[in-house]
Order: sequence, then structure tokens, then C-alpha cells
Amino acid sequence: MENTVQEIIEKQVLTVAKAVEDKIDDEIAALEKLDLDDIEVLRERRLQQMKKMAEKRSRWISLGHGEYSEIFSEKDFFTIVKASDRVVCHFYRENWPCKVVDKHLSILAKQHIETRFIKIQAEKSPFLAEKLKIVVLPTIALIKNAKVDDYVVGFNELGGTDEFSTEELEERLARAQVIHFEGESSFKASKPQTRNVRHGSNSHDSDSE
Repeated sequence: MENTVQEIIEKQVLTVAKAVEDKIDDEIAALEKLDLDDIEVLRERRLQQMKKMAEKRSRWISLGHGEYSEIFSEKDFFTIVKASDRVVCHFYRENWPCKVVDKHLSILAKQHIETRFIKIQAEKSPFLAEKLKIVVLPTIALIKNAKVDDYVVGFNELGGTDEFSTEELEERLARAQVIHFEGESSFKASKPQTRNVRHGSNSHDSDSE
């Protein structure tokens, strides 16, 4: 009986190995068929991709990406969320838990230049706090295309302690797809209610991205 099981397993392994080998052979054959013109086209396409990425990075930096910065008016908030596709906004007060969040967001802002990271004092932003229903501090609003798509409220989702790691917060932001993250496809994005935060809008309807 054991020999039969072993034979079945060996056959399955051989079948998988053969399929992988065939796939590699096909890829090698495709590469061998490329002529100089094809290689030049691929090279040009790659150069264009690199150029576009460089332009994106330059634009992001000009908008303040790459830094974790404080804003001091609600007007600045609306200007920022209209200018940047992805924004992480920390609503804070002067206390220890908020300082813990500051530490982690300062690190992530430098690592994720594709997203704007900001903070605003909740008590000095009564209109925003009421509009976005900010009650618990710290609250991190995750904004995509000028809509609050998700929130990280307090530390409940981060182990319920202020000793969570930067990586844990990074993974939470990645699940909301507000940052690009290596292995991002393994995270299933949640779809909570979105709130439109364009200035003057009172829409609380759910919007799909």
C-alpha cells in the first residue's frame, strides 16, 4: 500500500516538474525568436516606463510627498486631498498615543512616496472632525480620490497596544490600498462606507473605486 502511495506521489511530482520544464522551454523559445528590433522595442518601452515613474516621483515630491507634515487649517486639508490621489491623515491631540502614531507615520512617509502623509489637530478642526465623525484620538483617515475610504481608530486593529510595529501599521494601510506594498496582492481590501471630503460636499453615500 505504501509503495502504491509513493508511486502516485512520484508521478504527480514528475507531472508538475514536466509542466514547469515545458513552460520554461516555451519562454526560452520566445526569447530566442526576438530579433534586434524586438529587443529595441522592449528597451524603448522600459525607458518610457522609467521616465513616467521619474515624472510621477517629481510631481509627488513637489506636492509634499516623502515627508510627514502638519497642516494647520481645514482649508489646507481640502487642498491636499484634491491634489494627491492617496492621503493618510492623522487626527491627533497632544498625548502619548498620538506621539506613537507620529513615530510610525514619519517612517512610512519616507518609504511610501506615492502617498501624502499629514497630521492635523482635531480640536482645532471642528468642522472636519464633525464631518468625518472623528471621536477617538488618534484616528487615521485613509483617503483615496478625495474620499475617506477607511479609518484606523485607536490601536484596536494594531494589537490593542502602543507597542505595535511600523510593519503592522504598514500592512493595515496596505489592506486599505492607500499605499503600494510588496505583497500587496495578498491583502484583501475592505470596502467600508466612504465619505466625500471635497469642500462643501455633504455626500455620505458609498462609492465604489
